[in-house]
Amino acid sequence: MVDLVVRSRRVITIGGEVPAAVAVRDGRIVAIRPYAAEVAASADVDLADTVLSPGLVDTHVHVNEPGRTEWEGFATATRAAAAGGVTTIIDMPLNSLPPTVDTAALAAKQAAATGQCHVDVGFWGGVVPGNAARIPALHAAGVFGFKAFLADSGVPEFPPVDRDQLAEAMAAADALFLVHAEDPGHLREATSSAAYADFLASRPAVAEHAAVATAIEVARAARRRVHILHLSAASALPLIARARADGVRVTAETCPHYLTLDAAAIPDGATEFKCCPPIRDAANADQLWEALAAGLITCVVSDHSPCTPELKRQDTGDFAAAWGGIASVQLGLPVIWTAARARGFPLADVVSWMATGPADLAGLEHKGRIAVGADADLVAFDPDAEFVVDAHALHHKNPVTPYAGRTLRGVVRATWLRGFPVAGGAPGGRLLTRGS
Repeated sequence: MVDLVVRSRRVITIGGEVPAAVAVRDGRIVAIRPYAAEVAASADVDLADTVLSPGLVDTHVHVNEPGRTEWEGFATATRAAAAGGVTTIIDMPLNSLPPTVDTAALAAKQAAATGQCHVDVGFWGGVVPGNAARIPALHAAGVFGFKAFLADSGVPEFPPVDRDQLAEAMAAADALFLVHAEDPGHLREATSSAAYADFLASRPAVAEHAAVATAIEVARAARRRVHILHLSAASALPLIARARADGVRVTAETCPHYLTLDAAAIPDGATEFKCCPPIRDAANADQLWEALAAGLITCVVSDHSPCTPELKRQDTGDFAAAWGGIASVQLGLPVIWTAARARGFPLADVVSWMATGPADLAGLEHKGRIAVGADADLVAFDPDAEFVVDAHALHHKNPVTPYAGRTLRGVVRATWLRGFPVAGGAPGGRLLTRGS
């Protein structure tokens, strides 16, 4: 007897898409049987031709609570995640107050999250000037790694580090280090303007290229793992490829907005499209897709970074003054599937980029896959259904998104977290620590 069986003619497993019956006991997958197999179960769900996917893992989410809960909070962010088929998020260390740069701040964030989460939640630590001595204790407390900015983060309490400070941090712990890779020496101050082209010109691709080079050089010398966050500029890809060939442990992610949006199509004043690094042109996006296909980019994550509508300066459309961040944790799966399908990629590739890849990055071997022994985090996904994005119908706190009005393909029909349906009731998410 098992607790649950979910059947589908299209189950996306580690070995590919197969008809199967997935058996769950005590929150874990205990067997994968043929689709029509008889299995004694307390509940038996037959999805027929609806896809059964592993829950997605989004390792790049800014929840902002405590301190800036009016921007976003654990209740709303995780409800949005579950509605989008995301069953695990890892929260970034900045935009909350205090930022997660020591164990006291981590404890404050964990306390704020307790009892509010509809999906499982882990935490990254932060690297800021002067906190290298606190990194070992923060690592021991269970953060999944450490994020650093090489340029201004946008919030004063999380200042950037230089090359030497990044090296000092890497020397402090044998951990994964995440780098927001933009070189301040190549950035130009954005002038007040409603023209997206002016904002784009202030953050050229060479800024990413130079910062990626710095991150790789420091990681090479320190013999540490380094992960390049939200890669926008395809010109940096050869650097990553060469470093990997040389044995440097470097990985990279990108985001739905860099893969699917085109700078040339962004209207003037449409500050909902502002993010850093910026959305670039369609040819650049083509190269990012090629890097995904080649395995050079291993993860697609949201970089969900919301704020209040007022901070987006939609009244003036001033890109220089607007907060940079895109809210998309609920929409990443249909956004990427719509584009991937048009380019000829199978859904299994999307699952690899958005579930297995991020889980592997964070060392969550029991997440992001349908396999015996994995957590029963499951998603019923209708890949053929279409919908039009209504920002006011999304679950994140503030109804701002660059995808409003777009027709997307792929609808999440149901989400299970460790075998239990996530349907907007009492939060059932757990707080994760590294190794848990």
